[in-house]
Amino acid sequence: MNKLYIGNVSAEATEKDFESIFEEKQIPYSGPFLLKTGYAFVDCPDDKAAMKAIDALSGKAELHGKTLEVEHSVPKRQRSCKLQIRNIPPHMQWEVLDSMLAQHGTVESCEQVNTDTETAVVNVRYSARDQARLAVEKLNGSMMESYALKVSYIPDENATEGPSPRRGFNSRGTPRSSSPGMSPRPKGHSDLPLRMLVPTQFVGAIIGKEGATIRNITKQTHSKIDIHRKENAGAAEKPITIHSTPEGCTSACKIIMEIMHKEALDTKFNEEVPMKILVHNNFVGRLIGKEGRNLKKIELDTGTRITISSLYDLTMHNPERTLTTLGPIENCASAQEEVMKKVREAYDSDMSAMSLQSTMIPGLNLNALGLFPPGASCMGPSMSNMPPGAHGGPSSFGSQQECESVHLFIPAHAVGAIIGRQGQHIRQLSHFAGASIKIAPAEGKDCQHRTAIIVGPPEAQFKAQCRIFSKLKEENFFGPKEEVKLEAHIKVPSFAAGRVIGKGGKTVTELQNLSCAEVVVPRDQTPDENDQVVVKITGHFFACQLAQRKIQEILAQVRRQQQQAKPPGGPGPGPGPQPPVPRRK
Repeated sequence: MNKLYIGNVSAEATEKDFESIFEEKQIPYSGPFLLKTGYAFVDCPDDKAAMKAIDALSGKAELHGKTLEVEHSVPKRQRSCKLQIRNIPPHMQWEVLDSMLAQHGTVESCEQVNTDTETAVVNVRYSARDQARLAVEKLNGSMMESYALKVSYIPDENATEGPSPRRGFNSRGTPRSSSPGMSPRPKGHSDLPLRMLVPTQFVGAIIGKEGATIRNITKQTHSKIDIHRKENAGAAEKPITIHSTPEGCTSACKIIMEIMHKEALDTKFNEEVPMKILVHNNFVGRLIGKEGRNLKKIELDTGTRITISSLYDLTMHNPERTLTTLGPIENCASAQEEVMKKVREAYDSDMSAMSLQSTMIPGLNLNALGLFPPGASCMGPSMSNMPPGAHGGPSSFGSQQECESVHLFIPAHAVGAIIGRQGQHIRQLSHFAGASIKIAPAEGKDCQHRTAIIVGPPEAQFKAQCRIFSKLKEENFFGPKEEVKLEAHIKVPSFAAGRVIGKGGKTVTELQNLSCAEVVVPRDQTPDENDQVVVKITGHFFACQLAQRKIQEILAQVRRQQQQAKPPGGPGPGPGPQPPVPRRK
């Protein structure tokens, strides 16, 4: 991609003219200038030199009264789906660019190109030639925040080999920076970003003149920072998302706090400027800890005061709680570090559980459930797009998807919220999950719990139970410092109960350690009419789910062993006695 096309060339231009221009701008070139009528070609030693020539000369350099146009030289056979967009405003938010590109087709990848210029450059691949051609026609020369975009084809090596294969869900090429020259997003750390909330009047100071301040922050902290200025127009506060290592997030947060405090002094802003971070509601219970111990310890260790926004502020579109921290900047930064350490532990635990869920329930689309905060990476490719068995999970789940029955015990006073007016909510929940959900009658006037009987395959169980846990939290049936923990009962054949318990209780202990759920197989129970006994599971949503899946995996192994051990034609579990095998005469 190092050969350049130079257009709008005067008939009076010579090789010497071009050599002088390139030498004056200190642009290296590796071959003679090939002059044609109205245009010319030249080779550059590398891509960096080619980009420098385009940035320094295209639309800027004049030769014999004509303004030169310089771009990559792309043979017609390689003008396919790949474009380069230059002169992007340096302080522009990437969400705006993504939205603009999507108006002209499906964007398969969008990668930032490192240049020495103030403005940003990206390479974009569309899924079809006609989409790329439309983008060139519509975007080239269009204005974005007083900058005229420059769009041109770049060589597409796959063009002669037919359409390129689609990349994974939400694949965007190499991670981009928030502004030109920024370090790429660091790897080898949790995908969970730090989300801050800042007063709108301080956003300009954080960005700085022409984006200079935000560029300096990103360079110093090796972060990717997005300031969502266009979200919630007119709102008093704006969210900021910081992608980096835990140390980078803390450094960026501290610098942003320092900028806000300085701006408050300069503008005579009389109110105290607290640090506000956003935490997804799924993690808040574990952050607070039992009886608020975790949060109290953070406050004591860092010398800060932390408050958490009410559950009433949560909506389907706003699942985050606001943690407001008061104290000196250094103390607030330390508190943020400790808070995010707890949040990342919860996130990593849930991601581990989700990974196991996805291998055991082929077809489960965990991305669609809204369990995690904005900016966090979930499971990558959508599970629903993968063929059954592609996850390498147990074959009993991959092929048969047998129905399971789970009894979930919910607080008696919360039954109305689960059922909804005239049964509307429970019908919608049943339809969404693809499961049968019924509330058993109360066992007495003073019963503390009611039983939700959920019948369906593993994915339906996951969805239904997830919504029930979420509903109880949203409707404040559990306190703001209390995590939703429910008891679930599943029935297992009495002959398999020993396998769930294990020798000396080893299996059930390992299961509890793995899932963080309490798992009990009461020893004094009598098998029911179907020769089944109850296993009791208590814990938060992911703990319960992981325990259920592991128990079902044990039962599947028992069933397979029974099938293998059953003699041909012999009695045992199955459709019935087999006819005798005829004897050879």
